[in-house]
Amino acid sequence: MRLDKFLKVSRLIKRRTVANEACDAGRVSVNGKQAKASQNVKVGDVIEIAFGNKTVRVKVLDIQETTKKDEAKELFCYL
Repeated sequence: MRLDKFLKVSRLIKRRTVANEACDAGRVSVNGKQAKASQNVKVGDVIEIAFGNKTVRVKVLDIQETTKKDEAKELFCYL
């Protein structure tokens, strides 16, 4: 699954366009490497997102095309 779509489906970022912009600005990295929005995400990948002065690190646990709001938290775990 594309990185921008995973960020939206998991609700780490609210909209896919915002996820695209974050990737283009270099604020998202996967497994320690700067990532583009089109990069594929697999189970076990570590995603790091810089929100202003705060950084969020998560590990991908599951990948789904769509998910409900309460189930979105089961797609990743915070590190």
